[in-house]
Amino acid sequence: MAATFLPAGSAATSRPAGTAEPAAASVLDAHLAALAAALLPYRRSEELLARWGGELAHRLAAGGRLLVAGNGGSAAEAQHLTAELVGKLRDDREPLSAIALHAETSALTAIGNDYGYDEVFARQVRAHGRPDDILLLMSTSGASANLVAAAHAGRDAGLRCWAFTGPTPNPLADACHDTLAIASPDGQVVQELHLVSTHVLCEYVDRVLPAALAAVGRPAAPAAGGREASGGQVRAGVEVVLDDGTGRQVEAG
Repeated sequence: MAATFLPAGSAATSRPAGTAEPAAASVLDAHLAALAAALLPYRRSEELLARWGGELAHRLAAGGRLLVAGNGGSAAEAQHLTAELVGKLRDDREPLSAIALHAETSALTAIGNDYGYDEVFARQVRAHGRPDDILLLMSTSGASANLVAAAHAGRDAGLRCWAFTGPTPNPLADACHDTLAIASPDGQVVQELHLVSTHVLCEYVDRVLPAALAAVGRPAAPAAGGREASGGQVRAGVEVVLDDGTGRQVEAG
């Protein structure tokens, strides 16, 4: 039997017989509405991300490193950031030093077991951080005790401490030198805009990096992974060098 469609406002509905009453707003619509509400204030983050990208490029070019940490979904976001820097965002360039502290699972679990979970990042910061390195901590709530402890450890060690958080004020923002705060009560929206921030930050790093390398007398040409300096020849396999008894070295294999 064909469905009957009546004008709007009629007693009957226009949906086919046997179908469910449509929701007032779909899950997707509600999510996109929350994201759209956060996008307008988020646009004001451009200046901060540009400044951070420039500072990070100069510190990495000078031999510094970026330490990053987060919990749960923010840990995945932090590891995404280090992958973009050690690998590449878009165009080939030399690898940049960036370490995701939560990815060091043996150290993480040993520290958690021996010193408590609040110390899992702080102890690694004290081990790896050097003055003028940058520590970036990611949290939707800004209230994670282990990240706040890491920020205090970073500041004590002379690191520059930044945070990606949700709405401020929050303890992590208070503990860091600078904060990119997403103005949304929805943790999913906060994480989504943290990912956008990661990509924009890396874009600014890549833009500034050639000038940053030149400032310290380093070439801006990308490192050719696995290639020898002479002629670009790649040697694969296992090499064995033998002494034939006359003092000469003979390659085998």
